[in-house]
Amino acid sequence: MERYWMIILALALTVFRNSSNAQSTCSTALTIGAGTHQVAGFSESEPLATICTVLQSTGTGAAWYRYTTPETRSVTVSSAISLMDTRVHILTGDCGSLVCLTGDDDTGPSNSSIVTFNAEPGVEYMIVWDNIWGSFAFDFELINGPPIDQVAEPVTFTTVPVPPGMGVVMVVVDMDGDHLDDLVAPSSTSIKIGKQQTDGSFIVHSASFPQANNNPSWSVAAGDLDNNGFTDLLYGGSGPTLMLASDDGSAFTEWTNDTYIFAQRTNMVDIDNDGNLDGFYCHDISANVYYFSDGQGGFTEASGELSQTSGNYGSIWIDFDNDGDVDMFNTKCGGGGGIDALFRNDGNGQFTDVAPEMGFADAHSAWSTAWGDFDNDGDMDAFVGKSGGQQHKLMRNDGNIFTNITIGSGTEGASGSIEWRTYDFNNDGLLDILSPSQILYNAGGMTFELAGNVPFGGPIGDLNDDGFLDVVNGTIQLNNGNDNHWFKVSLVGTVSNRMGIGARVTITTPQGQQVRDIVSGDGFKYMSTVNAHFGLGAVTEILAVEVRWPSGIVDVIEAPIIDDRLVVVEGLSTGLADAAVVPRLAVFPDPTTDRLWMQGITNGTVYVLDMMGKLLLSGRIDAAGVDVTALASGRYVVVVEDDRGRKQALFTKL
Repeated sequence: MERYWMIILALALTVFRNSSNAQSTCSTALTIGAGTHQVAGFSESEPLATICTVLQSTGTGAAWYRYTTPETRSVTVSSAISLMDTRVHILTGDCGSLVCLTGDDDTGPSNSSIVTFNAEPGVEYMIVWDNIWGSFAFDFELINGPPIDQVAEPVTFTTVPVPPGMGVVMVVVDMDGDHLDDLVAPSSTSIKIGKQQTDGSFIVHSASFPQANNNPSWSVAAGDLDNNGFTDLLYGGSGPTLMLASDDGSAFTEWTNDTYIFAQRTNMVDIDNDGNLDGFYCHDISANVYYFSDGQGGFTEASGELSQTSGNYGSIWIDFDNDGDVDMFNTKCGGGGGIDALFRNDGNGQFTDVAPEMGFADAHSAWSTAWGDFDNDGDMDAFVGKSGGQQHKLMRNDGNIFTNITIGSGTEGASGSIEWRTYDFNNDGLLDILSPSQILYNAGGMTFELAGNVPFGGPIGDLNDDGFLDVVNGTIQLNNGNDNHWFKVSLVGTVSNRMGIGARVTITTPQGQQVRDIVSGDGFKYMSTVNAHFGLGAVTEILAVEVRWPSGIVDVIEAPIIDDRLVVVEGLSTGLADAAVVPRLAVFPDPTTDRLWMQGITNGTVYVLDMMGKLLLSGRIDAAGVDVTALASGRYVVVVEDDRGRKQALFTKL
């Protein structure tokens, strides 16, 4: 009898050991179905390398489960029953080459995790919990339901790897002034840049530096803080770290101080409108902090005027009242006075919180808000995306007031997220809304249709210069596009900041208008392109492009070519319209076949435009003159800027 019980005990221990270790590696992931399951712990388990949430830090262990379904159905994975801080990832593919589908961190009560996705038959889904917030045991539920109503996805994406050695890409933005979006992986000791080439390939450049005071652990913003033509970065960590690019873009130098900031969203914006971008930090536990730039690499710290309470999570700078200056919306994560704030720019450095009268003064759990002209009526609407248990909030801008039109808009069924942004992914001329696991496609009339199984949302930009917006999520998700037309505008500020951040770009077509505000830092974590991107659908003609700069200068370019990029240099189109305002420049030879010289000028910046105001060439002047060989035969405008001002002339290329 004793031997019998010894055998039973041994078998029981074996079963217990196998059940506790079965989910410790990808290859031994435990197959589960609907019901309640236990994560027993994380000892001696294989950590997950592919992270499917905004916070990209990895844990030291993971609990692995696999799920398949015989029919299409929705799957909800939730640790809410345990009321513990957890993080979950949903992936597909083989061990060693897993691809994120979706994930969640903190959507549920007490920072638990809740994620819903559509599962398809024949696909194996990996459900992975990691121990980033602790190695305790907890229970979770897997709940099956009817499929989430979805539209047929208007666009699809193809996965391609990032260039070898890049690291974690948090930024997609032009770093060197060629107006092509580059890949950027910032860290505390280096900034790696995958420079986009005209053939769609990337050349990786790595700039190393001594240990920075702060990591870009929460967010990163980009812009040209010193107007030298190369893009700088602002790290959102535990204090101010502003990484300034050298005058050739090959190296970076840190500006910092000892101020403690529990940084969340970061931005670059010209708060005082002096022509220099400033650095802005959302401070989670106190008043927001900002750094006024002198344009020469020096900064002065200030705080208090823009949200003096805690819970500051998502900031975005847009012009909501169409008065020509930038306002700021501050999404807050509840608690500690965490009421969403809408700061109207009253000029002269004065801001007023008008959230109560505009219907935005909410206390809830939200980390970011997507602002865009969803109905193409010429003003900025807002989608306040939930991250916790409350509902989303879709607000239509009606001029002097906003109207809550959430119910019936189609946005109600979107799952929670901390990362909400708006771009036109299918180029139909209507702004869509992206979360890490879903796209709300704009169906017109301020209504949206939900599509799931989209690329996990990281930084956004055009990474093969084909006019369709791509997403980076550990890999590059190239937008396969469709037959819709498109148009892009890149800005070069001369009086305003170099990258035109804070400008508004408006295009007019026979079907109406579209507007884009140029922002540095949207959503919660990432930095996306500052090129203004417009989908045109079947439209084949643009009547005019208007750029309203932060300086107040307005440039208008008529009848640009569609399916192309337009580069607008501040004030040049105005100069073309009234050439008598700009001093004459003597050029020779005129006409020319290959090179052009400017009499008495051997340095400065030169721009060559066609007769419609489109920028064709730009660069520094030297003794060799300007190479115009690549220009077609015709009449052109050349403009020179140096420390004596601006001059221009007409010339003919044979």
